[in-house]
Amino acid sequence: MAVESVTLSAQEEQPLEETVVKVFRCAKVVKGGRRFSFATLVVVGDRAGTVGVGYGKANEVPLAVEKGIKDAKKNLRKIPLIGRTIPHRIDGKYRATTVTLVPASPGTGVIAGSSARAVLEFAGVQNVLTKVYGSTSAKNVVKATLDGLLKLRSKEIVESLRGVQVEMVKRW
Repeated sequence: MAVESVTLSAQEEQPLEETVVKVFRCAKVVKGGRRFSFATLVVVGDRAGTVGVGYGKANEVPLAVEKGIKDAKKNLRKIPLIGRTIPHRIDGKYRATTVTLVPASPGTGVIAGSSARAVLEFAGVQNVLTKVYGSTSAKNVVKATLDGLLKLRSKEIVESLRGVQVEMVKRW
C-alpha cells in the first residue's frame, strides 16, 4: 500500500507545530582546536493525523533546526486514527529498533519515551501504549514509530482491499 505525501494549505488545515527531539553535536579536531557542527532531529505535525520527521545539519543550532523543520514539512504523512487512538496494534521497525504501538482506552494518555512521544503527540494520538525493543537511539526510535504509524490501516481501507464488510470489535 503506497502512502502519499500530504500538502497542506494554511487555510484548510490546522497550523503545523514543531518540536526538536534531539540535538547532535559533532566535533572535528583541526590545527587551531575543535570545530563543532550540529544536527537536529525535528518532528512537525498538526495534532490531527498529519506528521512529518526531518533532519537538519549546520554549523549552528538555529540553522540546523530551521533546516530540520523544512525537511519535516516536505515529508508530511497522513495517519489513520480512530478518535484519539490508533486503529489496531502494530510493530514499526527501523534498523535495530522495533517499536510496538498498542491502542489504549480513552484517558490512558501517551505511554511512551520522549522520542516516540513526540511523533505520536504531533500525529494527534492521545491514547496509546508503546514499547521499544533493541536500540533506543533517538533517530531509530523516531523512524520506527513513524514506520508503525504508516503501516496502520483504517476500517475503510481494509474493506476496500478485501472486498468484504469488517466489524469493529471494541475491547474496552
